[in-house]
Amino acid sequence: MNYRIIDRENYYRKGVYRHFTQDCKCSSSMTARIDVTDLVKYSKVTGTKFYINFLYIISKVLNSRDDYKMSYLWETDQLICYDTINPTQYVFHEDTETCTPVYSHYSEDRDTFYTNALRDIEYAKQRHEYLLDPANHPNWFDASYISWLSYDSLNIELPDGYLYFLPIINWGKYRVENNRFMLPLTVRMNHAVADGFLIANVFRLIEKEIENFR
Repeated sequence: MNYRIIDRENYYRKGVYRHFTQDCKCSSSMTARIDVTDLVKYSKVTGTKFYINFLYIISKVLNSRDDYKMSYLWETDQLICYDTINPTQYVFHEDTETCTPVYSHYSEDRDTFYTNALRDIEYAKQRHEYLLDPANHPNWFDASYISWLSYDSLNIELPDGYLYFLPIINWGKYRVENNRFMLPLTVRMNHAVADGFLIANVFRLIEKEIENFR
């Protein structure tokens, strides 16, 4: 885990950061449907799992821009940017109706990521412990698939004033609309490090990655 400390006096979002960490501490989230038709077709043709392919695309997009890799160190009151962030995914156990967190490492190499994420999932299926360990996994973002519903909106609430900057990503079942597969996606970020443009940009970048996924 490597990171660099951001000089807040020269941070390009200096004024926004000050306002949303001092005057108005809040987060912002957006939900929209994205077209995943091409990725669904690719996954079926190649015999690969749509879920892992989509998780890779999310991870790639969030690692493509520093704004999505920001964090706050409470002990030293420092704004930092990680070199890499990794997805915390979840395995649902039908027998107990509980989840096990899965810490998967991001790799820019798609095959490496796929192999490792699949291994992590299979390992987690054998365990029923919650075992959430953020202290030892500080540069992991939350990536949760809500497989039971193609929802229209979702809100993730954190305590008022809690300066949690890493993205929280959720998505639901895709459904057919006008002969296209449309998937609900929710992106939550702290307003101190991301505004409407940066959050909306996640959706745009994901759709672009899907178009180029071969």
